[in-house]
Amino acid sequence: MASRPGTVQDFKFIKFDYSTSVARITLHNPPYNVLTVPLMVELAEAIESLNGRADVKCIMLDSSQKTFSAGISVEDSRPQRVFQTLEAFNRVFQAIGEISKPLIVVVNGPAIGAGSELVAFGDMVIATTNARFAQPEVKMGVFPPFAAIMLPALIGPKKTYEMILTGQPLTAEEALALGFVNKVVSEADLPKAVNEVLARIGEFSGPVLEMTKRVIGSSIGKPLAEAMKQSQDIYLNQLYELQDVAEGLRAVVEKRKPVWKNK
Repeated sequence: MASRPGTVQDFKFIKFDYSTSVARITLHNPPYNVLTVPLMVELAEAIESLNGRADVKCIMLDSSQKTFSAGISVEDSRPQRVFQTLEAFNRVFQAIGEISKPLIVVVNGPAIGAGSELVAFGDMVIATTNARFAQPEVKMGVFPPFAAIMLPALIGPKKTYEMILTGQPLTAEEALALGFVNKVVSEADLPKAVNEVLARIGEFSGPVLEMTKRVIGSSIGKPLAEAMKQSQDIYLNQLYELQDVAEGLRAVVEKRKPVWKNK
């Protein structure tokens, strides 16, 4: 993929490169990628900046360290700072929720506490056998506010109770069996597995991908009839307004690969 000039932004605690159709965000707060307030502000800003960028089809989030993220620091969990910490994490959650571009999370090490919650925000998760996912907050006398709400829908109530009430981690294989991650590969095979997924997504129209993600995300938790009505409304009244829909249909008839305009 050809890169574009001026599309690598300098941050202190993350690396952000949107020089191709894949925007790459890398957590970079050695040695454990603790999720400090400044890091979370940078992460939210990076994601927010991609809204309306038709040239970016998806986002990849990974880590430069052996640990994906050790979560929130003890200092930032103290009563005098916890409000600011939750506010910053809420901003990340909102940025991810509002961005219509698919978010691919790559995990090659432990994801602990808020680090594991961050993984849960991903639309797809590719992990290696080195990955571990844990919510050990109970050991500090608190509970994980995001995981307590999100995990029942992702891995089921029983496993959520076990994971949060005991603080015991999930292995990568357990996370795969529960549907918390999409794929588990060896560390050596990770680059190939990631590139295959990104290349596959990159073959498609950016606006169609965005609309598809929006329909899936907004339907979760809604009554079936309401979700179906919303999906069909978007399909008829928004999807078919895209130039890429006409191009896709022509390409099928003409038996060729579509040339997307991403609009």
